[in-house]
Amino acid sequence: MKSARPARKASTSTRNEKPAAAAKKPAPRADLGAPVDGWFARQPQPQRAILDALRNLVHEAAPDAVGSLKWGMPFFTVGGGMMCALTSHAAHVNLVLSGPPDAFADPTGRLEGAGKTGRHLKLRTLEDLPRGDVRRWLRTAASIGRRAKA
Repeated sequence: MKSARPARKASTSTRNEKPAAAAKKPAPRADLGAPVDGWFARQPQPQRAILDALRNLVHEAAPDAVGSLKWGMPFFTVGGGMMCALTSHAAHVNLVLSGPPDAFADPTGRLEGAGKTGRHLKLRTLEDLPRGDVRRWLRTAASIGRRAKA
């Protein structure tokens, strides 16, 4: 008894042709490099209050920090070098600090992550924000960012 499989179509490609999917490059995000104000305005509470406080601390630690959107979130640079990023999630906010993980003194163990490009602080409420530590970490991240592009 013969199987009822459909007949295979003959391939029309040659060995030198690349598949269509491999030839297409994804388009850059429409918001790449956009100002951060609109992103902040769209954030719900309580994340918005935490994000606003972090943004103020970023500019306090590095008045020359420039914010723009990258990968759909605000990134802050100083002198062209990466300083930090802010992310908003359903139950928390992250401050992502750019630099070697051992650059950020953290005697109370608040920072998470041990990746080679930085650490992050997870905040669920505005009351959880350790302002003194964050100021110190942001000054360190700004210093690292300035040296990266020097």
